[in-house]
Amino acid sequence: MVRKPGANLCEADVKEFLKDRIAKWWMPDAVLFVDELPHTGTGKIQKVALRAQFKDFKLEA
Repeated sequence: MVRKPGANLCEADVKEFLKDRIAKWWMPDAVLFVDELPHTGTGKIQKVALRAQFKDFKLEA
């Protein structure tokens, strides 16, 4: 997720927003913030690049 400039948003805020809007099994286990998302030349988000960037991400218990 990319924060807008000057936004003060945390993982708990995102989960609270989603709580009544999506099913509980769709609730993300973690919310990570990045400076920008990788895009293709046509403007689509590069999901392969994101998967590669976060392949070693582990949830902390």
